[in-house]
Amino acid sequence: MSGKRTTPQLCIKNRQAHFSYTLLDRYTAGIILQGTEIKSIRMGKASLQEAYCYFNQGALWIKGMHIAAYIHGTIYNHEEKRERQLLLKGKELQKLLKSQSKGLTIIPIELFISPRGFAKLVIALARGKKLYDKRQTIKERDLERSGQI
Repeated sequence: MSGKRTTPQLCIKNRQAHFSYTLLDRYTAGIILQGTEIKSIRMGKASLQEAYCYFNQGALWIKGMHIAAYIHGTIYNHEEKRERQLLLKGKELQKLLKSQSKGLTIIPIELFISPRGFAKLVIALARGKKLYDKRQTIKERDLERSGQI
C-alpha cells in the first residue's frame, strides 16, 4: 500500500462559455472561501453558469458563482451567491486589467480541487461571439457528430 492518496478528480465546468465566447488566454486562480464552502464544492454542489469576473480596487472578484449551502451546516452556513475574491500573481492581474480595457471580458471556465486540497478556478480572457459565429459553431458540431468531418 503506497503513501499517496488518490482522490477522484472533481471538475465543475462552464460549458456555455465555449459556445458564447472565443477564449483567448487562460489563468488558474485561487479562491478565498468561507468555512462550509469548500465542503459543498467537494460534494460537487457549485455552478459557474452565470458567473463573471471584475476588478474592484485592484483585486479580481467573481460574482454570480453559486455554491449551494452545505447539507450538514448549521446557522453558520455560507451565503450561496456571495462575491468571492480570486488570488492571482501581480503580473497576471496587471495583464488582465490592461486587456479588459480592450473590450475583452474575464469568465470562469472550470472549478477544481488541486492535489493539495485547495479549490482552484480556471478563468479565461474572452471575446464575445456574434450570432453568426455561434451558428457556425453549431454547424461544425453537427457535421462532426454526423461523421462528415
